[in-house]
Amino acid sequence: MTDDERTTEAATLRYVRRWMWIFIVCLAVSGLTAFPLETETRWLVWLIERAPLPDRVPGVLEWAVRVRDGVADANVRYPFLAYGTDWLAFAHLVIATAFWGPLKDPVRNVWVVRWALLACAAVIPLALICGPLRGIPLGWRFVDMSFGVVGALPLLLILRAIRRLERAEAMRRRPEPLPRPAAV
Repeated sequence: MTDDERTTEAATLRYVRRWMWIFIVCLAVSGLTAFPLETETRWLVWLIERAPLPDRVPGVLEWAVRVRDGVADANVRYPFLAYGTDWLAFAHLVIATAFWGPLKDPVRNVWVVRWALLACAAVIPLALICGPLRGIPLGWRFVDMSFGVVGALPLLLILRAIRRLERAEAMRRRPEPLPRPAAV
């Protein structure tokens, strides 16, 4: 292996790890935001009321107020329902830890990245099937689906780079050709 090849491989590995850390942090932050839903929905309504958004997107303020009031009411009347979002947060954090393997050895643990891509793709049918059943407006279902799409983008970049690392590793394992016998 030449110095240039080693340098390229090291740069690719840094690239994979950088994007992996971005994905891990975003996944963890996403999980952590599932804990304080009542506070977040209050903030959301406050922001929407001060933004030009209600004028441009009719119904967005009414939906945000309905969600805020529903979360607050459920927390007062049925606080055990919030336990479900606690588990959602926990799941995000646990899934983020699954990326420790690909962070350490991306080639050997590429299956985690492929699995995560499948999970991102599964967000779309979930939103399209469960959204209408739960009375979620179509626009919000698109917001939900965007999380799957946005999550898939860094994963696709990571997967493509891991394939480059796989090829480099395969080249290193390839046996050296035998020297040609000298002509007599």
